[in-house]
Amino acid sequence: MTSSNQIEANRRNALKSTGPTTTEGKQRARCNAVRHGLTAETVIGALEDAEDYKGFEGAIIADYDAQSAVERELVLRLASLLWRLRRATTMETGLFEIQADHLCEFRQVRQVHPDSRSAVHAMFGQAHPVSASNPSRSHDIVDQMRAAPSSGAEPIDPVADLARCFLRLANLPNYALDRLSRYEATLWRQAGQILFALEALDRRKPQDRAHRFRLRSGQERTANEAHD
Repeated sequence: MTSSNQIEANRRNALKSTGPTTTEGKQRARCNAVRHGLTAETVIGALEDAEDYKGFEGAIIADYDAQSAVERELVLRLASLLWRLRRATTMETGLFEIQADHLCEFRQVRQVHPDSRSAVHAMFGQAHPVSASNPSRSHDIVDQMRAAPSSGAEPIDPVADLARCFLRLANLPNYALDRLSRYEATLWRQAGQILFALEALDRRKPQDRAHRFRLRSGQERTANEAHD
């Protein structure tokens, strides 16, 4: 039994403890209540919002009825994998947007300002007058002007532009699109394994599990009556 003197001494010692005082100690203390590190491992702080991930994780948890530590870890892992799959889709969209920006810049470079063509024509006409001694020069100038792109806006075909962006991504020397596809396939394979494990554990929502239990019982009863 603890004596009253010991209890009083413990209370006095507790008053002397004020917790961590340094910045490093306070940062470590913040992690004392962390249940798992999946959020820290999954969310990129500079690019993503941890609150969005918590909401997404909560929606996945609500779909399952985890009743043990192993089942809960499987559900949390599934949420992490599905979040990464969403990120892969975002990265693919970003790659196509980058290529679309390059395509727009290329079109702008090819686009000739309406006033520039007349200025170039006037400059060539003054610097190189057409004469009998140099008749080929006039043909060269005409050919250059005909070969120059039209000053009007080129028609845009979204389907063709998307195909051009895909071809440029597929032909990049770093194989960015191929690597992203393999990354996504790996995530889907892992997510499928966890979904299979959760299905085997029958960890759906309680009401869904009860409905499936009643359905299974009814099928068994029907089978028994037919057998009799």
